[in-house]
Amino acid sequence: MAGLKFSFKPSPDWRRLERCLRRQGEPDRVPFFELFVNQPVMEAVLGRKFPPDSATPENARLRARGLAEFYLRTGYDFVATNSTYGFPRKKNLATDNTGLGGGRREFVNTEVSTIPDRAAFEAYPWPEPADGHFAPVEAAAAALPEGMKVKPLGPGGVLENVMWLMGYQNLAFALADDPRLVEQVFEAVGSRLVEVFRRFAAFEQTEFINLGDDMGFKTQTMLPPELMRRHVFPWQKRIVEVIHARGKVAVLHACGNLGAVMEDIIACGWDAKHSFEDVIMPVGEVKRRWGSRLALCGGLDVDKLCRLSVQEVGDYTRALIRECAPGGGWCLGSGNSIADYVPVEKYAAMLEAGWAAGKYPIG
Repeated sequence: MAGLKFSFKPSPDWRRLERCLRRQGEPDRVPFFELFVNQPVMEAVLGRKFPPDSATPENARLRARGLAEFYLRTGYDFVATNSTYGFPRKKNLATDNTGLGGGRREFVNTEVSTIPDRAAFEAYPWPEPADGHFAPVEAAAAALPEGMKVKPLGPGGVLENVMWLMGYQNLAFALADDPRLVEQVFEAVGSRLVEVFRRFAAFEQTEFINLGDDMGFKTQTMLPPELMRRHVFPWQKRIVEVIHARGKVAVLHACGNLGAVMEDIIACGWDAKHSFEDVIMPVGEVKRRWGSRLALCGGLDVDKLCRLSVQEVGDYTRALIRECAPGGGWCLGSGNSIADYVPVEKYAAMLEAGWAAGKYPIG
């Protein structure tokens, strides 16, 4: 594996990203932002394999150094990592050889349920956040290049984890058959996520903290807005509060058509939102509608990132910068994440074009 070489020389400065996320005007250049980059893509960029996830403290250190090198080389102002905390659940694995990673990956099956009823809820071994769960954040903090900060990503969001644990189909039935059970599952998940994010925010090397909570699909929210307001947004608001209590920036990643609840998202106090899809609403339109109240991250549609030519990706990136960068409050990146089926040369084309065209004032 030869790895990739970029024409630009990175100059990381987390304050540039912070300025965008806090909507404090135009920084020196448009910062880059991704929810995450899949490991096979990072390995292709670096030209070497990462050590396995589990393993030893030495492997954890080596992984953290690899992450730091990747995010530095590709021009980011942060190193993204997560914790090992999560809610054990039944999974649906399937073979998928379409990406660089190949092998088996997890797909969500709406019929798979770990907590189908009250008996399962009462027997479920709810894990409590403990110090050991945050070793990846500690390792990333120890490996940070100068000028960078750690961006932790939570173990899924409030709605996501409830849907995963109960199963989306079973959750729909339970909302009618046992609404008290639904409320209790949301409380069990939400209260523990609040503690996870409290711990994230306590690290000196974190400045912006990311919750991933997919809440919709192409046409509407996963639950009716009134149920989101009852079960989801109160817990998101508490998560934002513990992040803000430490003076840190709170970033929400949420997929789907969320037009009906954007006011609720803003009311939770989120500083910035990530995940946009052109078929729902292009990020430029989102900025025109809500950009004065919420910073926006990414928005280069993943479908275009995969299907356009390298030249076209560069052209599209430059057009997006001209549309979204003026005034600040926007970071360049994909509309979702860099999955292992995104061609590495096209991901690189986005970064190259972003570095070359993203210096203020935007031409």
